[in-house]
Amino acid sequence: MRVAQTATVGMIVSGLQDRERGVSLSGRWKARQAEEGDRHHVGDIDLDDSDWVEIEVPGLWRNVEEFCDADGVLYRHRFELKGLDERRRRWLAIDGLCYQGDVWFDGAYLGDTEGYFVEHCFEITEATSLSGEHLLAIEATCDEPVDRTAKRNITGVLQHSDSLDQRLNPGGLWRDVRVEETGPIRVDDLRVLVLEADNDRAIIRLGATLDSAVTTTADIGTLISCSEITEHQQQIVLARGRNEIEWHVAVEKPELWWPFALGDQPLYDVQVEVKFEGERSDIRVRRTGFRTFELRNWIASVNGERIFLKGTNLGPCSNDLSSVSRSDYRRDLTLAKNAGLDLVRVHGHIAHPHLYEEADKLGILLFQDFPLQWGHARTIKMQAIRQATAAVAQLGHHPSLVLWSAHNEPFRYDHAPGVRADSGNNTKYGPFASRIQQIPSWNRTMLDRSVKRSFEKVDPTRPVIAHSGVPPHVPQLDGTDSHLWFGWRHGEISHLQALASRLPRMLRFVSEFGAQALPADEEIAKACESDKFPDLATSVLSDKFGAQLDLLERHSPLRSSENWADWVLRTQERQAEVIRHTVEILRTLKYRPCGGFCQFLLADAMPYVSCAVLDHRRQPKKAWDALTAANRPVIVVADLHGETMLMGQKTCAVHVVSDLRDHIGPATLTIDWHAPGSKPQRWTYSGHFEPDSVTKVAELILMADRIGYASLSLELRGTGVHAINSYEIKVC
Repeated sequence: MRVAQTATVGMIVSGLQDRERGVSLSGRWKARQAEEGDRHHVGDIDLDDSDWVEIEVPGLWRNVEEFCDADGVLYRHRFELKGLDERRRRWLAIDGLCYQGDVWFDGAYLGDTEGYFVEHCFEITEATSLSGEHLLAIEATCDEPVDRTAKRNITGVLQHSDSLDQRLNPGGLWRDVRVEETGPIRVDDLRVLVLEADNDRAIIRLGATLDSAVTTTADIGTLISCSEITEHQQQIVLARGRNEIEWHVAVEKPELWWPFALGDQPLYDVQVEVKFEGERSDIRVRRTGFRTFELRNWIASVNGERIFLKGTNLGPCSNDLSSVSRSDYRRDLTLAKNAGLDLVRVHGHIAHPHLYEEADKLGILLFQDFPLQWGHARTIKMQAIRQATAAVAQLGHHPSLVLWSAHNEPFRYDHAPGVRADSGNNTKYGPFASRIQQIPSWNRTMLDRSVKRSFEKVDPTRPVIAHSGVPPHVPQLDGTDSHLWFGWRHGEISHLQALASRLPRMLRFVSEFGAQALPADEEIAKACESDKFPDLATSVLSDKFGAQLDLLERHSPLRSSENWADWVLRTQERQAEVIRHTVEILRTLKYRPCGGFCQFLLADAMPYVSCAVLDHRRQPKKAWDALTAANRPVIVVADLHGETMLMGQKTCAVHVVSDLRDHIGPATLTIDWHAPGSKPQRWTYSGHFEPDSVTKVAELILMADRIGYASLSLELRGTGVHAINSYEIKVC
């Protein structure tokens, strides 16, 4: 049923209040490094903690000097609560503890936690029934992996990455801890999934765990509101304890949510209220949007509208997740949007809920990695399945999230900072020459498929891939998305075109490509003794800042540069060329076979030498402009992606790529070619271009009679359209 919004607008609760209700325990706590003799006494009420160190919660323990090298920390916090009405219940909510925890309350053991992003809750009704002071104690551990090829923590890039210092421990209470109050029935794990959505109707599947203190019949009210309200009422018989329920609600004539390139982003509040004997017992709110998403052979469509996915990888905004604010997430997503990118791959981690809320508002699509990164131990399978289920419960309502990936590169990599396991493989088609990527493994065959099935079971509304970066392999010769580092780790940039013609499956979706480049960063320059150039402290550059020196030297030789600033510039220019040409090639292959791409990486989380196009202060490298230019809605591309050409004639195809939803035309394309020893050549073409298309305009014969440098410039002009491009190539 639909009613005017004014009828019950006062009953709608903001989606932001859902996590902010209750009494926050954030602030100054007591802590000390965990030692074996103390672990069993951390919850003792009479334990003297007067000499313990003060620590800020939320926060990471490594930010306190005494704990910078700790693998475990004991937390204690005293606070007061008023007495509790006999019909009320209280709960301790821990939103984010990295990575494992054991929890005591007033000396009694409550239980354990595992999973850095998983929200946990414990009942504390009996202990808080009377007014007074209470003690919360937590033993938190986040062990450094002993064997990085068989990790036991599911922390993704937070503990194993070539874009972060993996020696920094991410342990701590990085999100809020609070006390919540409900009636006899608590709504736990509210799950909201949009099963269908079109202009006529949206079907929403809701699920929840109702924790009831009594056997009773409860009234469950659902309100779904945007410009109008849909109301649904039902009665449910509940047993004492935890009750799993599921129901469906239809919304007539919904406003559809779109990525920003295709439309608006209307968001609906889904409010679920439980009443006991006519009084509100608990209420939960999720904010969602109505849309459908399909991925067929890696070609995406949103609400039935096909879209070529132009994206980037987003790692943690900072190497301290507890310090990242909502505005930080919005800043990075806005930067991606301003660069013309529709998609952000949340690389190797699950972020704070603020990221997903901001993506919903901005119309950015999210490709979500589960935090399995490289090799993991066999013992984690059941925990990975449980955490995948929790990820859907916590994030499944976000319309921006369109794809799950269970595991990033499920290979047994264990290498020092600045060294890639495959960096020495510079064959033309690197992934196929690597034995590690072809033979079966427990991670790829067993773990990843189990996690994939878990996602599919609890979330039938989104596509799921078992792993990212796995090339075609026996026996099925099928792969997933591709990580293709042409021009950096293997081959030349132009080899990407050859791969497209020989194995087009590899270019269906390229989710990693790029190259490292040095940032113009004073901290890095000073640490590497840049004033002594070229005799740098290269071990510092590699070990502390992650520079892959063998690859940097291969493409931008240090001793060919005049000084440190010149070397920084050369590495940035190389990165810009790799990104620009890779994007241009992939866009000319739009839908045939390429469905999109994600450049690696958007921004650094700390001072580092990485593939990011923005440093940790969000200062752009040269590649930022190249990425932005290559992702404009309309581009003109010439088939000049190699670094050299031979004297004589060269055939060169020219394409116009349009992501616009409207026709272009009439428009005129002007092409100019200047080469040593040859007369300038000019071609002019006029015509119309279809929406969302790739059009081959011409196949030119370029003449170059002498050694030197030649240039090609292209300009497309039409009503509302102006696209330019240029190339320089060495004639040998």
